[in-house]
Amino acid sequence: MLCGNGVLGELPDWRNPVIPGMSRPGGRVRVALWLISVVGEGRTFTKTELRSAFPEESQIDRRLRDLRDWGWVIHNSRDDVSLRPEEQRLVKCGVPVWIPHQERPREVGAKSTLNAAERTRIISADDHMCRSCGIAAGEEYEDGFATAKLVLSRRDIVHREGPVTTTRVTLCERCAKGGLSQTADVAGFLAAVEQLSPLERRAFSRWVESGKRVRGEMERLWGYYGTLPADARQEILHDLTSGTE
Repeated sequence: MLCGNGVLGELPDWRNPVIPGMSRPGGRVRVALWLISVVGEGRTFTKTELRSAFPEESQIDRRLRDLRDWGWVIHNSRDDVSLRPEEQRLVKCGVPVWIPHQERPREVGAKSTLNAAERTRIISADDHMCRSCGIAAGEEYEDGFATAKLVLSRRDIVHREGPVTTTRVTLCERCAKGGLSQTADVAGFLAAVEQLSPLERRAFSRWVESGKRVRGEMERLWGYYGTLPADARQEILHDLTSGTE
């Protein structure tokens, strides 16, 4: 069996309850074998297909997410806009977890256990806010039932060049428990930026440099234009288009 990280040899059957060297393969091991044997690197699958393959495993979605700690890269529609909401893609195989005594890959830019100073540094770099929903530490959620508590979560980074690395990102507890995407596709993001017009790209670059979105005059005018009645909008449209001829 060939995977992106090399030849994996003869694989155990993912349906077999017994694997040499293991008393009983867990869900994580069986999911990894299923991904390689049934799905294949670079191909897509759905949550329904995953759950149908493991009807006896109530936590099979979690076992799939566990594979990210072992270097497996799996994208969903948040990571790749070409995917439908129910689809996921096996981007890259990781550590062959079905082989006994395998070690997790060392994280780049993040230790498995962080001390207080390291946690403070990461949260400060993320402006003390959840990098998913934007809520700040101690801020009340819109439903008014709780205030936000920030935690650190692992995040795989797909770079424009080089191997996939893993770092930490600040999330609120709700977003972390929601199982949000654990992959940041830098290469895909930069490819999307390159599709912007020169004017849009300059404006976006200014937002990135300042760390906030700056509302420009065009946006203010567009917002005001949207409040005008149809006759006024038609008059403005005629005037603008006639001026460009």
